[in-house]
Amino acid sequence: MKLIDKAHYLSALDATRQSFHGRYYAMYSSVLDGVVVDPVLMQVPVDDHLVHRGDGVFDTFKCVSRGAYNLEPHLKRLERSAGEIGLTWPGGLNDLRVKAVETLTCADKDDCSVRVILARGPGGLGVSPYESPNPALYVIVYAAGVPFMKAHPEGARVKRSAIPVKAGNFATYKHCNYLSNALMKREAVDAGVDFVVSYDARGFLAEGATENVAIVTDKQELLFPKMEFVLEGTTMVRVMELAKGLVDEGLLTRVDFADISETMVLSAPELLVIGTTLNVASAATYEGRPVGVRCPGPVGKRLDALLEQDILENNEMRTRY
Repeated sequence: MKLIDKAHYLSALDATRQSFHGRYYAMYSSVLDGVVVDPVLMQVPVDDHLVHRGDGVFDTFKCVSRGAYNLEPHLKRLERSAGEIGLTWPGGLNDLRVKAVETLTCADKDDCSVRVILARGPGGLGVSPYESPNPALYVIVYAAGVPFMKAHPEGARVKRSAIPVKAGNFATYKHCNYLSNALMKREAVDAGVDFVVSYDARGFLAEGATENVAIVTDKQELLFPKMEFVLEGTTMVRVMELAKGLVDEGLLTRVDFADISETMVLSAPELLVIGTTLNVASAATYEGRPVGVRCPGPVGKRLDALLEQDILENNEMRTRY
C-alpha cells in the first residue's frame, strides 16, 4: 500500500478518471468556497456527516434551453427539508438561489440537471450532529436525463415493490438517507422493469423509488396517493395544476388525493409515473398485465405534452442563467 502525500495527491486523483466523469460539469463546494469543473476534483470531506451518517438534505431540478425549471419550489422544499432536521443555511434561500445559478453559469450548458445538497458539514466521525461546527453546501451540475416517453414511447413496465415505505415524516422530506430508494431501484433493475411502486402498511399506493405515481379511474378522475407516506414532488404539484385545465376541457372529472388500493391500480385505465427527469410516463404494464387499452392513454399523453410545453415556454417557471 503506497502512502500518498500532498505532492502526489493530484496525480493520484488524475489516475481515477472514468468515462462517466464526462457527465459531471461543475461543482460548487462551500468547503472550498468556489466552483471546480474538473470531475476528479469534485470531492466531499470524509468527515462530513453527509458521508458517514447520511445527515443532510437535497433537491434536484433540471434546466432546458438555458432555463432552470421550477427552481423556487425545489429550493423551498430543500429549505423545508433542512428545517425538519434542524439544519439551516446561513445565507438563506436567496443565497442558495445565487449559488445554484452561479454554478450553472460556470458549467455553461444549455441542458443539464442540478443537485443541491445541504449537509451537516465536516467535523467528526461520531453520530452527533453537534460535532459539525458549520453546514456545508454542494451544488453539482451534471448531464440531463431524457424524458421517459421520448426514450420509451412504448410506455413503462411497473411492478409492486417489496421494500417498505419510510416511516412517519422520514417519507415526507427529502433527506440524504436514500438506502430504501436505492434498494427499490435495484429491485426494478433486477426484475427487468422500469419502475417499482410501494404500498403503505394499510395497503394503499405510495410512491416509486424517486417518483410520484397516480392513476386515472374509469370515472376519468386523476388520483394521487395521500401524502402521509409520500414525498410531495414538485413536478407532481405542477402536473396537478396543469391537470385542472383538463377538467375544464372535460377530459377529466376531477384531480384529487385518495387512498388507492392495488385493486384500483389493477383496474385503472391509466397508471402514471411522474418525476423531475422523466416528466409524465405512462405505464404499459403493471405486474406483467396491460394497463388500459392503449399506451400512452389520453390523459398521460396530454399531461406529458403540457408539462413539456410548460418547461420550454412558461417564463414564470423558468430562471434564466
